[in-house]
Amino acid sequence: MRVNMATFVHIGTLFGTGTSHFYRIAAMNEKRNLHIRAQVYMPVILAMVLVLGFFLGVNLRRPGAGTNDQPFFSVGVERNDKLNHVVNYILDSYVDPVSREDLTESTIRSLLQNLDPHSSYIPAAEFRRMNDPLMGSFEGIGIEFNMISDTLVVINPIAGGPSEEAGIMPGDRFIFVGDTLIAGVNKSTDEVVDMLMGEKGTTVEVQVKRTGLPELLSFSLTRDKIPSFSLDIAYMADERTGYIRLNKFSATTYQEFIEGVDELKEQGMEQMILDLRGNGGGFLDAAIEVSEELLRPGELIVYTDGRRRPRNYARSERAGRFGTQPLIVLIDEWSASASEIIAGAVQDNDRGLVAGRRSFGKGLVQEQMQLGDGSAMRLTVARYYTPTGRSIQKPYDEGEEAYFSEFLQRYHNGELISPDSIYFDDSLRFETPGGRTVYGGGGIMPDIFVPLQTDNDIGFFNRVFNRGHIYTFAFDYSDRHRASLENYGSAERYTREFSISREIFHSFLEYAGGHGSHAPENLSPEAEKLIKTNLKAYIGRNIFGPKAFYPVLHKSDRTFLKAMDAFEGEEMQLLKESADL
Repeated sequence: MRVNMATFVHIGTLFGTGTSHFYRIAAMNEKRNLHIRAQVYMPVILAMVLVLGFFLGVNLRRPGAGTNDQPFFSVGVERNDKLNHVVNYILDSYVDPVSREDLTESTIRSLLQNLDPHSSYIPAAEFRRMNDPLMGSFEGIGIEFNMISDTLVVINPIAGGPSEEAGIMPGDRFIFVGDTLIAGVNKSTDEVVDMLMGEKGTTVEVQVKRTGLPELLSFSLTRDKIPSFSLDIAYMADERTGYIRLNKFSATTYQEFIEGVDELKEQGMEQMILDLRGNGGGFLDAAIEVSEELLRPGELIVYTDGRRRPRNYARSERAGRFGTQPLIVLIDEWSASASEIIAGAVQDNDRGLVAGRRSFGKGLVQEQMQLGDGSAMRLTVARYYTPTGRSIQKPYDEGEEAYFSEFLQRYHNGELISPDSIYFDDSLRFETPGGRTVYGGGGIMPDIFVPLQTDNDIGFFNRVFNRGHIYTFAFDYSDRHRASLENYGSAERYTREFSISREIFHSFLEYAGGHGSHAPENLSPEAEKLIKTNLKAYIGRNIFGPKAFYPVLHKSDRTFLKAMDAFEGEEMQLLKESADL
């Protein structure tokens, strides 16, 4: 650059001293400058040619390659894009045609499955069905049903739904949906549901068989938004004790819960049993809101912590509707996630007692990312911890199958029969503010252990219950005696006055025997009592719903009965004294 600048300045200086002199010197300088420029720019030109050649080279494609294929050669910036290279290579070279969408979805699913048991991929076709129950509603025809002998049988039309308004009744059997026969043709439940569900405002034609009528009845059902409730029942178990059962934690759970609490408080509730058995969880926010109604202001409910997520604490910010009265939470091996948050918060704050068996042990937090085609990915981003700092997530390093079948391991090692069979690592030992010992590392261990009932005395009951004989006999009985049963008028009167007579009981034994479950010669009183209780409960549910089901079932529910006794027990009295309840 110094050469060029000097030449330029020199020519500029001579410009004002004489024209002839200027041209002569300028001509001499021009020849010299051409030689200098050639020397200076030649390396630059050669470098540009090399760069251009390299650029063209790395973008060469194999003959016949498609326009969407990656380059045949790869440079450093491509090293972290192995997945795309593999997918594109398969699409380009595999012996048979492959769908990019199918290949991508199976790859994503496999990636997430190898992380932990709860990270998952949800295809667009399944996303809505999976999310609707947690949002508190779905779109369909509004029936509770069961598949009996390959036939959809209506248990109850949902109040205010399309089926009830059209005149569908309990006991109706769906034979045709549109022109398609669905009864007795081995259609799966999912196939039938797919035919009946649909967008709000669309219509589906059905034909049903009703007991006592020779012809099929035709109905035109216009699909609508159907509420999905998470509160099964709220009722007074006695003059002082309210009972509330939640089956999941959805967008509507908190509102349902506080309405149930308010209703029971008006009826005189002084102590509560909150039943979370079989509740697999749901929305974390719903669990936190429910917990706030059960705790005292300022008490820690749960905190989450992740590698790329800051620690986040959730505390009770107000005086709850039931924040000081005696409380017992029921759990079992299928209580998970949000259910464990509530049980852990109640236990760790010395707020109440937990009764039942060790919970599932799901303490991972998922975030949901919506993808452009309507599918979604749920990725585990943190763990949650109870107020004492324990993680209740059980190990999952032996794979997904072992993780979800751990219940069988609990059964075989005797844990479901005796809590002494459970091994606790001392490093996972924690202490509540009141001095009680609690453990992390795999579920919530209850304060009051209730073993699984597996004695030989009730073996026949277990057999007929697990084979579905009690349910199907109760349904058939309800169907044949609906008019006389409805004469009881209310669930309360049915619960008080109806009983399983010797005639009904012997009819059941004959039914069970005809289906391969023969009663032993000396049936134990305990087994007979359980069978009669369950028959009455299921018959009552078919006619009057949950209020004729749970109050009956609780008469032989050992976890419920132990909880009722525990309100007057020593441990509850100590909690009352320490917390001034």
